[in-house]
Parts: sequence; C-alpha cells; structure tokens
Amino acid sequence: MTLLGPILPLLTIRWGLTDMQAGYLFFAQFASSCIGMLASGMLVHRYGYRLTLMFGLIVSAVGVALLARADWGFGLTAVCIFGVAFGTNTPATNLFVANTYAPKSASALSLLNSSWGIGAMACPLLIALAERQHRVPLFLYALSASLMVLAISMSAVSFRVDAERPPALQTSASTVNPWKHQLLLLVAVLFFVYVGSENSVGGWVASYARRISTDSSTFWTITPSFFWGALLLGRALAPFALRKIHETKLAGAGVTLAALGVSVLLTAKTMTPVVIGASLAGLGFSSVYPINVSLLSHWFGEATTRVSGAIFAVGNLGGAVLPWVVGALSTKLGSLRAGLSVPLCGALGMLIFYLVHKTKSS
Repeated sequence: MTLLGPILPLLTIRWGLTDMQAGYLFFAQFASSCIGMLASGMLVHRYGYRLTLMFGLIVSAVGVALLARADWGFGLTAVCIFGVAFGTNTPATNLFVANTYAPKSASALSLLNSSWGIGAMACPLLIALAERQHRVPLFLYALSASLMVLAISMSAVSFRVDAERPPALQTSASTVNPWKHQLLLLVAVLFFVYVGSENSVGGWVASYARRISTDSSTFWTITPSFFWGALLLGRALAPFALRKIHETKLAGAGVTLAALGVSVLLTAKTMTPVVIGASLAGLGFSSVYPINVSLLSHWFGEATTRVSGAIFAVGNLGGAVLPWVVGALSTKLGSLRAGLSVPLCGALGMLIFYLVHKTKSS
C-alpha cells in the first residue's frame, strides 16, 4: 500500500513526470481501491473473509509484478490493479478483527495496524537497498512472489465459523436507517480527510526530502521509514493509552501532534527537521484510523456492515484526491512545500471534528 511513496522519485525520473503527473499515480491507486472496497463487503458476505483475502493478495501480486518493467501508461494500469487489491483487503481485514475482538476492538485494531506498519516502515529501506544495487525490478518481483506465497498459505488457515462472516452488532443505534444517520456524512468526510492526509505525508515526504537534500547520498529514500516507523510505534502503544484515555480524546491529541509534525516539515531547510517532522506526523496519525474503525459500530450499530464499504471507499477516495492535490499545488505554485499545506489543513479539520464530537458525547 505504501510502495508508491519511496519509489515515486525513481518513477518520476524514469518517466520524466511533473509533480502533477506523479500525483496521478496516487489518484489511480486510491481511486481504483474504491472499487475494491465497494466490492469487499459483497465478497465477504458471499465467500467469507478467507477467500476474500486470498483474492486480494493474488491480484496485488499481479499488479506489483507488472509495475517492475512498465512504462508510464502501463504503470498506471499496474497501480490500478494492486489498488483494487488492497481496497478489497483493507476493510475485510479490519472488520474481521473488529468483530472478532469486540468489545476491545480499538486495541486489537491498533495491534493489527502495527503489523501493517512494519511493512510500511521496511519498504523504503528495501527500496533504498535495491536502488543502490540497481535491482529495483528484482525487489518488485520478490514482493510479488511473497504476496503469492502468503495467498497460498492463507488457503490452509481455518477461520472460526462464528467469525467467518460479519455478525450483526446489537447497539442502540441499530434501529436507525444508516443512510439517514446524522453522522454518516461527517464520518465519511472524516475518513476522506484522514486517509488523504496520511497518504499525502507518507507519499510525498521522500520527494520533499530529495529536494532539500544537499549531498549525493540516498538518505532521502528512507525518510518515509521515519513516518511509518513512528506510525508503527504509536499503534503499538495505543492499546496501553486507551486504558486511560477515551478514544476521541486520544484521536484529538493525535491529529494535534500530526499538525505539529507537518508544520515542522513546512519549515524545514535541512534533513534533520524533515526527519523530526515526519516522525511527529506519523506518531500523531498512528491511533486515528484504528479508533475511527472501532467507533463505526458505536455510530451505526448493526448497520455497520451495510455502510462500512461506502465509508471505506470514501476514505480511499481521499487517498486518491488529496495526494494529487498536493502535486497539483506543487506544480502550479512551483513549491512542494506549498502542496504539503494540504495535510496540515486536514489534521486541523479532524481536530475540529473530535472536539465537537467530544462535546456532543459529554
């Protein structure tokens, strides 16, 4: 899912792209993932979690392999293919864990997304190593093969029968028509802004660092690892914090820290503030997504599975639109620094949501 960020500067050079054209790659990945997310609920309902996850892994393997030798046009197609794949698997995985580990789903989802963070943190390091050895296509083929092995291994996993399909959640909100729920639009916008803001920072920080770097080293390649590593650390620590802090308070504190981190990035003139800003932003964003997913059942009750596909899809639409807006602003204004004001505004907007929601819930 985070592959495009660290590999983007290399693709930009290979294909001779402007920032706006490079932004189309993010748009292609996350817009296509909306298709997978809309289909995910139907696939889970019909085939269960295991087969849905296997399908997503196989399709992802195909897309990653095609990217290894693609030109600009074919590269967009490859990105769309693995975009559909992770769009299918993201809601299926998160909802499976949320349903299996209720009522402590926020902690379980934080641990789940911590394991995801390991891959996100490792990806830039592996690409930097592959780039030094001039073996980036080989890395992509190896990643594709790993996805296929994981899909085959999944065939031997037997999920619990009572968790194989999402159960109905009995809450006080179950009698409300979810499509008329007063929070539906706000929650959809929340997911849109969060996914877009997170991927704007994670996706563009390597390109931003490359332009600030004044030496010939490839240190800029691994700057996304600081962002994703901090995200990983925050999600690993979130279950402990949630024992003492309410979900919305922790999420509000998180987006405040994220806004501070992006602000540091915007003032950076050397690599040190880039690393600090990326780390603060990653730590701030870390708990927000798991908390939002865990709160879906509280907001929408037994109708969660009916609206979750649409909410996840809108969230990934944010992942398509906002990183592209960053690139478009950068091209128009001649400054990637100006483009990165987008996730700063996103973090501040989310803070307003959590402050209002906390006031209403009290």
